[in-house]
This record gives sequence, C-alpha cells and structure tokens, in this order.
Amino acid sequence: MPDSIDIAVLSRRTFVAAGAAAAALLPYIARAEDAGSNALAPSQKFKDDFERIVGSAQPAEGKITVDLPETAENGNFVPITISADSPMTDADYIKAIHILSTENPHAHVATYHLSPVNAVARVQTRMRLAKTQNVVVLAERSNGEFLISTTLVKVTIGGCGI
Repeated sequence: MPDSIDIAVLSRRTFVAAGAAAAALLPYIARAEDAGSNALAPSQKFKDDFERIVGSAQPAEGKITVDLPETAENGNFVPITISADSPMTDADYIKAIHILSTENPHAHVATYHLSPVNAVARVQTRMRLAKTQNVVVLAERSNGEFLISTTLVKVTIGGCGI
C-alpha cells in the first residue's frame, strides 16, 4: 500500500482546452453512433426477396452449417460453404438452398436446386459482399418447411463497387 498518493492538478488552460476538444468531437461521435445503429438493418430489397422466397412460412433455426469468414479482407471474393442436415431420401430432402445478403445492391445472391440424387445437401461457392452485413441462408425442405441461418461478415474492402 503506498504511503502517499500524487494528485495531478489541471490548470485552467488545460481544462478549457480539453473541454473544447471534447465539444469539437461530439458531432463525429453522434454520426458514428447513427451509422452503427443502421449498419446491419436489412435493405428493402432483402425484405422483398426474403418474403418472395419464404412467403408466410416461419423458418426454423438450426440444421444448417454455414462456413463463412468472420472478416473478409476483400468483398469481391468471399468463400461460403453450406451444409444442411438432411437424409436426402425421396421422402425427405433439401429442395433448394437460397443465399441472401442484407445490404448488397441485389439481395438474392443465388439459389441452388437439389434433389435426392445429390445424396448430400452441400453447396460451396464464392460471393461478393458490398460491406459489412449479415448473410442469410435458407434451406427449403421437400415438405415446404424452411431452415434459416444468419452469419455476420465484416468486410474490409467492399466488392460491389459501393
């Protein structure tokens, strides 16, 4: 335990300078907070495409494994691997896998149609991402149900010319 504590005393000039600097930064801090609150809000195109694919069904979480990098250095080339847990029999199989992005100019990235002939419900591809956003994967089962998985990808350099 120290015997004494040094207390620094600010001069009036230092106090006024620090206050002025903090006041000058307030507009930038407010702008950064506003940008952060809307950064992951899905676009209207995403909402329209999502509703067109899913309709009135309620997608269930789980049974989909999505392998995406947490941070994509280059948005032009983002590898993605999707696997869905399904027996892939004539009675129960994954009919389609849809890839959507919440902030790309075109939200519907791709749709892959599968059948029991595929034996495994697995897709591997690359995609472009304009900026940091969520990637939503929907797996459509043969009985009409949907499975969903959402993954956040931080993009360092955007890949859609934005």
